[in-house]
Amino acid sequence: MDIHNAIYISNNEDKHQLIDRIIDGGLFEGFSKLKGALFSEITLNQFIEEEIIHEHFDVVTNTKNSLQKSSEGERKKALLNHLILQNPEYLIADNVFGNLDTAAQADIQQTLKQLSFKIPIIQIINRMEDLLSFINKIYRLEDNSLVLIDNINSLKTNANNLFIESLPKHHNSSLKPIYKLVTFKNVSVKYNDRPILNAIHWEIKSGEFWQLIGPNGSGKSTMLSMITGDNPKAFLQDITLFGMKKGSGETVWDIKKHIGYFSSDMLRGFMRSDSIENMIISGFFDSIGLYKFPLERQTLIAHQWLRILNMYDIKEKNFLSLSNGHQRLVLIARAMVKQPPLLILDEPTNGLDDVDAQLFIQLINKIALESDTAILYVSHRHEVGLKPDFIYELVPSESGSIGREIET
Repeated sequence: MDIHNAIYISNNEDKHQLIDRIIDGGLFEGFSKLKGALFSEITLNQFIEEEIIHEHFDVVTNTKNSLQKSSEGERKKALLNHLILQNPEYLIADNVFGNLDTAAQADIQQTLKQLSFKIPIIQIINRMEDLLSFINKIYRLEDNSLVLIDNINSLKTNANNLFIESLPKHHNSSLKPIYKLVTFKNVSVKYNDRPILNAIHWEIKSGEFWQLIGPNGSGKSTMLSMITGDNPKAFLQDITLFGMKKGSGETVWDIKKHIGYFSSDMLRGFMRSDSIENMIISGFFDSIGLYKFPLERQTLIAHQWLRILNMYDIKEKNFLSLSNGHQRLVLIARAMVKQPPLLILDEPTNGLDDVDAQLFIQLINKIALESDTAILYVSHRHEVGLKPDFIYELVPSESGSIGREIET
């Protein structure tokens, strides 16, 4: 098969509509008569929903686990193998490498390359670095039509620094200053006799910017869940969170009030129609939607964040009308209005296009530089321009992942 196409899109374009047009044959002639398959998080989420609602497991991983209980890499490999077994006559590949470590990316790339010798593949990308090696032609959408891209370099983006305003100064807080926010001492975790973490020693101090890395299944999610107070395994460990020894009578809310949290998956939970301004103010109350009348000080802080994001003039605009990337900027402001001691970012740029990813990284660097908030950034993707102070890597072994600090 000698023709494989890619469509380079931004977060402002309707991906679902684009996929429908491909399937209907509106973009590539003849595809409406062919049996296609969609390799996408859209399909993955549909199968996971079936598992949850009907306990029906159409797709199982190599380890015989359900999709819901598997890592992102295991899920994507299982989905791709399942789709190939359906003998499609073409494949739409959407956000192929999102949330995957290097090894899983290589596996998926190889499987798709082998498949490309048999059927046409149409890739949908919003990051140029994700372009599959065997793609022959790249298009972009212009007035709902495909326009061939002759020069890939013409697509290189350079988002200028738009966050000129300074961050809000520290306001009165009920939280006492803490120097050592998170301390892990000799932390080891097993699940059903399967070792996950092995003798982890790690400390996060006030104002530090950490990136946590490691392959799928190395224990990153386990560590995050222990920091946020959501994992009962932490009670058996020597862990101190925000000055509280784990298991000393603290509640999960005693821990969470010190944390601002954002994950790319969070966007699914913010489908309520509300203004950008109210969305940011709601961060003071940890609510989805604004149900309380804010104090004047809270409104002023929200307005400062709106000016930082260059959204003050559109503060009454519906949050849901924003692009995926700009919604994330608003949710970061929402997490930061209370100036939490720790901001956790879990795969925050997954699904972003090149321009919005650069904007997001600029904002995170600004928070790290201008605030006392410590940042814990978790991602497989190396984002150009990200400036962590420290990197903590989880390295898998038969006895569980060990941790090591890498100089930046």
